[in-house]
Amino acid sequence: MTGVAVCSGSVSSIKSLWETRIKKTKQDLQKQQEQRAGVGRVRHNWEDRIILAKLKEKVVTEEGRVILRIEKEEWKTLPRALVHFPQLMEWQLHRVGLQTIPRFVSSFENLLVLDLSRNAITEIPKEIGKLTRLRELLVSYNRVQSVPEELGCCENLEKLELAMNRDLDELPSEISNLKKLCHLDLSMNQFTEIPESVVSLPALEWLDMGGNRLQSLPHDIHRMEKLHTMWLQRNELEFLPDNICYMQSLDTLVLSNNKLHDIPSMMEDMNNLRFVNFRDNPLTYEVELPAAPKKSEDEDDREMFGRDFMRIYCQEARKRVNAMLNMHRVNPPESNYTSELNVTLEAVAESAPLL
Repeated sequence: MTGVAVCSGSVSSIKSLWETRIKKTKQDLQKQQEQRAGVGRVRHNWEDRIILAKLKEKVVTEEGRVILRIEKEEWKTLPRALVHFPQLMEWQLHRVGLQTIPRFVSSFENLLVLDLSRNAITEIPKEIGKLTRLRELLVSYNRVQSVPEELGCCENLEKLELAMNRDLDELPSEISNLKKLCHLDLSMNQFTEIPESVVSLPALEWLDMGGNRLQSLPHDIHRMEKLHTMWLQRNELEFLPDNICYMQSLDTLVLSNNKLHDIPSMMEDMNNLRFVNFRDNPLTYEVELPAAPKKSEDEDDREMFGRDFMRIYCQEARKRVNAMLNMHRVNPPESNYTSELNVTLEAVAESAPLL
């Protein structure tokens, strides 16, 4: 009986000792986990402090505006810690390799300028529409493939630049809601036409769609009543609509490097045009400008296919068409529209020698 009691006591002691050791081991593990978590929190806090300190160095104040300015450093993403600077009015991040515009951008209600040119951005988030005070959005030289319809909610936007974004070829119809937009750069993309939403912009004054794949211009282009500058160089335009003659505010028109065969005759009366360029187009007629006082080489080069060239070209085209009509004993048309001149243009080109 004594041996059995001793054996039972030994088992109980061993069990108690084992349970004590297991409990202590669990407590030690729990302490280690708590310590690691504490270290993690401390490390995270230190990292946040480091990031905040680094961001603080990039914040400057100029002319009363608080600006975040980063250039030629690697910031593929922007840290959430940036929300600690809600007073920011401008972001200027150039050549930093930024790949995304953070969705928390909507937290910056005071943002007036968002300049993220020359990065690697592929998407403009829909949260951009919450920036109702935004005046300028500059995302040229990126990889943006589409524009969200929510951009139409940026009711105070005045300047939008989307140049050189490779595959960009359309805009949402909501863009026409930007009633204050006066400057639009869509150059060096893949547009085949000027979007209807652009033609409908009531305040647009400056438009660059050079370096696209435009094949024609909208017939109601004269609806762009306030447009004074239009860059359309390096496209695939073969003709101009007659209604371009009614763009009374237009004073700069660049059409070089297209496929134009003719100039609408009524453009001769566009006295508002200060600068126009038809260089490098396969125009039907060759005309020479009359001798003029000697100018600098730059002025001579500009005028060679500029306003004087346009005026003389229109006069020459009208003269040849009228001569052709008289030869066939047909009364000259009362209208000067290009659409009527084109009826006999090909015949005139064949029968009249080039100058």
